[in-house]
Amino acid sequence: MLRRGLTFKLSVLLACIGVLASGATGYYAYRANRTMLVNEAEHSLQTSTELLGQRIAVSIDDVAADALVLATMPSSVIVAQTDDGIGPNLARERLAQVYSSFMLHHAEYLQMRLITRQHHGLEAIRFDRDSDGLVRVKGDGLQEKAQFPYVFETLAFSPGRIYTSPISVNHESGTHAAQGKPTLRLGTPIADARGAVVGVVVIDIDLAGMLRRLQSDLPSDYQVYLANEWGDFLVHPDASKTFGFDRGRRVLMQDSFPVTKQLFEQRQSEVLVNGLTGSGEAAGRVLAFVRRPFGGSEGNRFIVLGLAKPLEDVLSGANQLGSRIIRMVLVFSALSVLLAILFARALTKPLHLLAHAATHLFAEHAMHTLPLKRTDEIGVLARCFERLRREIRAQMDALHSKQSELVHLASHDVLTGLPNRMLFMQKLENAIDEARFRREGLAVLFVDLDGFKQINDQFGHSVGDKVLVTIARRLKDVLYAADVVARLGGDEFIVLIEGPRAAEVTPAIAARIMDALNETLSVDGNSMTVGASIGISEFPHDSGNAEELLLNADAAMYAAKSGGRCAYLRYRDLLAARLDEQAEQARELARAQLAQAQAARDATEGREAEPTA
Repeated sequence: MLRRGLTFKLSVLLACIGVLASGATGYYAYRANRTMLVNEAEHSLQTSTELLGQRIAVSIDDVAADALVLATMPSSVIVAQTDDGIGPNLARERLAQVYSSFMLHHAEYLQMRLITRQHHGLEAIRFDRDSDGLVRVKGDGLQEKAQFPYVFETLAFSPGRIYTSPISVNHESGTHAAQGKPTLRLGTPIADARGAVVGVVVIDIDLAGMLRRLQSDLPSDYQVYLANEWGDFLVHPDASKTFGFDRGRRVLMQDSFPVTKQLFEQRQSEVLVNGLTGSGEAAGRVLAFVRRPFGGSEGNRFIVLGLAKPLEDVLSGANQLGSRIIRMVLVFSALSVLLAILFARALTKPLHLLAHAATHLFAEHAMHTLPLKRTDEIGVLARCFERLRREIRAQMDALHSKQSELVHLASHDVLTGLPNRMLFMQKLENAIDEARFRREGLAVLFVDLDGFKQINDQFGHSVGDKVLVTIARRLKDVLYAADVVARLGGDEFIVLIEGPRAAEVTPAIAARIMDALNETLSVDGNSMTVGASIGISEFPHDSGNAEELLLNADAAMYAAKSGGRCAYLRYRDLLAARLDEQAEQARELARAQLAQAQAARDATEGREAEPTA
């Protein structure tokens, strides 16, 4: 049984930390007065307000970035420049899919539109949101929008600038779910290759939805206020006080909270106020207001954002503190010093050693510092760690060795060591992609041994295997370093020649291969000659597909073998020969038909020349 084990020490330590944390927290809460709590609440509200303002700015910037992405797409220019304002069907439909994707991924987007400069600002692409999802407006539903500021003002901008509209209630007709909602519009010009503006991209944002998303992680007791640069409430806990300018009865923030006048007069950028000091406008609450730029030089110049929290919630903790907490703190303060010393000596040093060993798992010098001789749990852990390290290292070494072996076996022929069909096809597909990119050619040579079957039958498979190994070595000797040779199986080999030289050097390489394979072999004291027939297919002349190149080379090889062994033939020559043969057959048929027709005419003339009875 372990003495003074880590479990005992850790239990005492955790108990002490818990008591100490509770006592320290209670002591601090007791000593802190009501003013300090209010000040902390003010700073917290101020930080939250600034963060919320930054989130609004970042969200607007994200929407602006989306608009810029859409405006700079080539298909946007194509659609906007089309005379009918609708654009080519393919470009319009692809762009419409992009708009639909943006709407699906941004629930706060109420509308997305591409509006052309032509035809009085005709909408070319338009997506609306309604209760059932997305609605794409087409045909007669597309409207002319040149009379709206977000169109004619944006058209006057240089490419890359963003138009930001004032926040207002959407009263445009036919806007589905957007109608009647507080809306913010962002637009940016679409420019052609010469820099001329040919249209605009406009995104309508649901202000309420965006704020709900941004407020989702705020405490539930926070109240949010938002006003435009004139002081009109855009967001208020009492919805009847918002957008008063839209209903003919304006409700201003500076009237409800006079302290915010200096924000609208731009004398200050932030204001804090609380009901603890007796301010009537903040009775029972703590409030923080900040002024933030909005929309650059377009639309509203700034907004004023405010957060409020009930004063009762702020002071609830202070009302529960008492003198007993002070006595508890004094008693446990003495114990905390002693326990801290025990903790540092009993646990910190061995844990540091274990951590160092863990971060230097395969370093031998790190293992020498492990507390292997300790009799408590740390000693057991150190010894287990050392055994585990050794096992992991041994298994990793074995795994790496097996993995390398399996990778090689999976991609190479066991007998000859050449790449197999799978690896060759991968290399061929990569070579085709590279040749297509560089606009170069390549060639595939299908090599079939002519006399290998007789060697196998006469001398046996053991000699045949040795012959294949010798053939593989000769093929590698006659090829360039950049060329690839592989064994497909049996007595079939395949060669890949890449680069701009492929078309020119392929016949010479085929001749070298035939010469090398026609040389006499000596295996186990037996002399023999193998020979080979070769078929050649070329990229891109014969095919642009790896499988087809291989099949065409195979077809050319069989044609070369049937025409006389120990020969090579290009696939293009095979096709030409077939065409010549077909042409000759057509000529023979035509001559036969002509002869039949001549004979028929001669017979007819003979009958007409006979005397009548």
